[in-house]
Amino acid sequence: MVTVADRARRVEESMEKIESPFALDPSLCLYSPQDNVDSLAHPRIAAWLDFVKTRYEPTLPAAKRRVLLFMPCTKTKPYPFSSEHKAINQRLADSGFRPIGRKPLPQELQARLEPGFSQDVLDLSPLMDGEGTLVHRMVISEPMAVVPYEHIAEYEGLPSPATAYDDPGLFEKRGNAVSPWRDDCTAVAVSATRWKWGDEERRHYALMHNAMAEALAEVVARIRPHYDDVVAWVAPGLTHRSFVIGRGERAANNVPATRRVGTGTVGLVGANDRLPPEAAIAALPTPDQCRDAVRRLADRLGVGITEATGVYARGGANATPLALPELLDVLVDRVRGGKAS
Repeated sequence: MVTVADRARRVEESMEKIESPFALDPSLCLYSPQDNVDSLAHPRIAAWLDFVKTRYEPTLPAAKRRVLLFMPCTKTKPYPFSSEHKAINQRLADSGFRPIGRKPLPQELQARLEPGFSQDVLDLSPLMDGEGTLVHRMVISEPMAVVPYEHIAEYEGLPSPATAYDDPGLFEKRGNAVSPWRDDCTAVAVSATRWKWGDEERRHYALMHNAMAEALAEVVARIRPHYDDVVAWVAPGLTHRSFVIGRGERAANNVPATRRVGTGTVGLVGANDRLPPEAAIAALPTPDQCRDAVRRLADRLGVGITEATGVYARGGANATPLALPELLDVLVDRVRGGKAS
C-alpha cells in the first residue's frame, strides 16, 4: 500500500524506485498535479526544459531511414533498467538493432542485469540494423517532457534529473496522486487507501498536461528534419498518449479532450495540435492493433478471448501490454517502414 498522508514516508518509498548508483532527489518527488506544476520552476527541471527546447540537437550517423521512437517513462529509474524498457529493447536487439556506439549505463547496473537479456538493452546509444534503419530513442516523461536516451544519465556536464525523480502525481485512477499536506489540496479521502481529486487537482492536471504537450511539440518541431518517421509507443487511453494526440484523435483513442473544473471545463492540448500534419507524431499501438494483439495472444496461449484479455491487461515482462510480443511485432514493423499505423 502506498503511503499518502505522510510525505516523509512516501519519499522513503520513492527511494526504492531508483537503482543505485543513482539516487533520489527528494525535491523531485511529485505526488500530485500541484507538485507537478510547481516543478516547472524547480532549478533542475527549468534548466532541463531550456536544454531540450532550445539547445539539444541529436548527433546521428547517415542512415537509409531514421526513426525517432518515443517510449513511456517508468517508475524504475533509470528507464532502461525497467521491465518494460528491457523487454522493448531486447525485442529490438533480437530484430537486429545494435548500438552504433558504446554509451552503457554504469557497470553496477550491467552486473545486475538478469540472464537472458543482452547487455545492449542498457546501452543509451542510437540503434542501427543491417538494412540501414536507425532508431533514436527518447522518453516521454513528466516533468521533463522529453528525455533523449543518450542523456538519461547526464547532459552538458550535469547529472540528468531523469535518474533522480519520482512522479506518480498525474495518475488520477490510482487514487493516490495527491498531496494532502499542501494548503491547496482539494482531494477527498474516499477510503483508507484512495482519494478523489477536487477542482485544484483537475485544474493543475490540465495545466501540467498542456505544458508537457507544448514542450514535446516544441522539441519535435525543431528536430523533426532529422527523421523519416516519429513514433510514440505509448499506451492507449493513458496520460502519455494524451500528451501526444490532437483533438481529432482523442475519441478514437478513448482520451478525454477536456477536464471538468468547477462549473466549467479546461481543454487538453496534445503535441499534434501544435504540429503541422506532416510533422505529426504517430501514436502506437492503435486501438485496432491492440484488439488484434489480444486475438493473436489468445491463439499463442491456446485460450479464449476473455482469458487472453486478462493476460493482456496484466502486460508482458511484468510490465504493461506495450511489452507483449504481439504488440512488439507492430512496433518492429513500423520502425522498419511497414504498414503499421
